[in-house]
Amino acid sequence: MSRFLNTAATMQQLSINGMEEASREGRREADLEHLLLALVISDQRAGTALRGVGITLDAARQAVRDQHREQLSQLGVEVEQDGPDRIVFHETDGYEWTDRARAILSSSTEDDGRGDASSVLRRLLDEPSGLIAEILARLGTTADAVREALNDAEHTAASAPLPSPRRRNWVHGRFESFVPAPIEDVWELLADAERMPEWNPMTGSIEADAEHQGSWIAHAPSRRPDGTPLKIKPEYRRRRLTQAEALRPTRVVWWSEYSDAPDVPPRMLAIVLTPTEAGTHATLTSTWRRRTGWRRLLGLPLRPLQRYFVWLDLSHTGGAITRAFR
Repeated sequence: MSRFLNTAATMQQLSINGMEEASREGRREADLEHLLLALVISDQRAGTALRGVGITLDAARQAVRDQHREQLSQLGVEVEQDGPDRIVFHETDGYEWTDRARAILSSSTEDDGRGDASSVLRRLLDEPSGLIAEILARLGTTADAVREALNDAEHTAASAPLPSPRRRNWVHGRFESFVPAPIEDVWELLADAERMPEWNPMTGSIEADAEHQGSWIAHAPSRRPDGTPLKIKPEYRRRRLTQAEALRPTRVVWWSEYSDAPDVPPRMLAIVLTPTEAGTHATLTSTWRRRTGWRRLLGLPLRPLQRYFVWLDLSHTGGAITRAFR
């Protein structure tokens, strides 16, 4: 993707993750601490740096809770955590960033800022209120230590990308995600067909295919998480799924096709898992056959905006996988 689309993708991912964390506390405004939590689970080098200094999601959440409790105590207010303690962002609405958090995100694209997660983290570490410094102190580290880890992460040669099969008349999309759970737990989730509704937004329910042994029928959800109805054409309401590969604990491949829409090309979703600091790195690759005839022009080549929509589709799945362990 272009730099503009990469920036847009980063901002969207940080915003969703940050507001999800705010929703766990019953808050509608996401602030600096929620931006920090979003960066902890970022798949970019900012997340690698934070986890590299020993910051896990659970530890960071506890530090934020302790910081909130102390701030209220200084005001003479003693309260216990009374939020839902689970992510309800997708079931509710009305979320936004505070002005100071929005300023951090905006400044990450200014003065030669790249607008990636590393730029956001650097601005957050320089934020003058002292909130982030205090949270980091509770986590046994400092802003300088995080900056050093970030510099090391950025100067470390990026690992070679996983090779994608480049076959004629096939289209590919890719998304990477950090999952705060051991690789075995992630593989158990992804390899179990009956658990697919837990992580695949396109699956509302699933059942064994009575006509084809070793296959399943996935039914599309009828409602969004907030309860509003979903309008789905009848031919897209069910898919046949086949597990093409299950290599424990590193790789799961699912094939899906719309039995009631034979003109829609089947699609492969391959998920490669790699153990990493404090969790698992997941690489999602979607592959499907390009349409023939004049409709082939829609997929040849994948233009930047099209790539973004492919990324967006995969990001919903990657985000749901991460959310399953948060």
